[in-house]
Amino acid sequence: MKPFTIELDNSSSRPLYVQLYDYLKREITKRNIAAGEKLPSLRRLAREQGISITTAAGAYNQLLVEGYIISRPQSGYYVAEVGSGSGGEGESPENFDFDTYPFEEPEYKYDLSSFDFVKWKKCMAKVLTEHPDLLLSESDPQGERVLRHEISRYVYTSRGVRCTPEQIVISAGTQQLTNHLARIMRRMHIDHVATEDPGYLPVQSIFRDLGFGMTKVPVKEDGIVIEKLPVNIPSAVYVSPSNQFPTGSVMPVGRRYRLLEWARENNSIILEDDYDSELRYFGKPVPSLQGLDSGDHVVYFGSFSSTLFPAIKISYMILPPGMARIFGQIKKDYDQTCSKEEQLTLAMFMEKGYYYTNIRKLRNLYAQKLHAVLSAFEKYADGFVRPLNTRSGINITLQVHTALPPEELSRRAAQLAIHVSPVARLTHRETAALIFYYNQIPLEEIDSLIREMVRSWRTDA
Repeated sequence: MKPFTIELDNSSSRPLYVQLYDYLKREITKRNIAAGEKLPSLRRLAREQGISITTAAGAYNQLLVEGYIISRPQSGYYVAEVGSGSGGEGESPENFDFDTYPFEEPEYKYDLSSFDFVKWKKCMAKVLTEHPDLLLSESDPQGERVLRHEISRYVYTSRGVRCTPEQIVISAGTQQLTNHLARIMRRMHIDHVATEDPGYLPVQSIFRDLGFGMTKVPVKEDGIVIEKLPVNIPSAVYVSPSNQFPTGSVMPVGRRYRLLEWARENNSIILEDDYDSELRYFGKPVPSLQGLDSGDHVVYFGSFSSTLFPAIKISYMILPPGMARIFGQIKKDYDQTCSKEEQLTLAMFMEKGYYYTNIRKLRNLYAQKLHAVLSAFEKYADGFVRPLNTRSGINITLQVHTALPPEELSRRAAQLAIHVSPVARLTHRETAALIFYYNQIPLEEIDSLIREMVRSWRTDA
């Protein structure tokens, strides 16, 4: 539908969401907006009217309560039938047409050139046509062995990780794997976990909610401060040594050996999240901690969400042999949370070499995007924005010289469909830094979008 022609008065004593509610209610009542018509998404409405998503949501929520509009899951908001002849009857079922179904638009920018869906489709079709019998049974709780085999080959050649398929556990995301790991750790009498600050919050929340003692350890330019880790008690430390999120710090080899020494001396384990280690654009990757370990002290985490596409929730952990044996004893209590079809498709995608080709493509594409991002900030920000950790991964950190709070900067970026998140959400320490996810912005749009984002950040009102 066309954008609404409404003038909101910021100087009025009536809140903006009430003004918007009044306008929409009037237009619906007069049937200027017809029953059954799809309304703009919250993000689109906020962008078109120059208001916050919270304001748009306030208006829609009041209309929902009063019955002027309805919400359809995974579809959006629609005008309800409010005429006198409706008799309070429920909605009639509607026919589903996938090609014309009004799916909600993506929240942020996306770049279809970042993945070869044609090759993925070929592999999936091959699984369906040549191996349909494999899909008639449930997936292995540990993950399909053919995929675990391909992962073991890949991590050895790319990251120097040494393992057998029997040491690999596959699941739908790092958070699910963390639940498995917590149960293993309990059997090892480890009930304390140290995490990076700032760091990946979901893992911290899982361990905390499961009753583990927690220690937050600061991160510096060379990674987590090892000297502040717990001593004399069996512990686990969750680290991202190759591309720490969100600071981008890289732990040098000397510090890696020191961390391994800490684990040996304190009968502890290291949980190594090799977050986006493949996506490094300058120099060679530093060897993984797991590959340097001569004992059973490192659990290695990997994921395909950044190197395939976000909808694929396939992650894995590589357990030391002793911990793998414990998982073998408890895995019967779990169902596999990853689609068996997607696991088999990914195994074929890797076996045919398509995954390796895609990694090389991403490195080249994201390196170009990173260069375009840095050039645009230099051109339009003039020192107003200072980019940090600019050597790897799918995001960079920004320092913005403004009195506007980080949440407001994030909101203004979101109105341009740009994903910017305050670092303060990941730490208890005060910081005004922002995480800018540039990887999914199409290369040709980066310059103009950053120009508009910087312009919006310079505006006080």
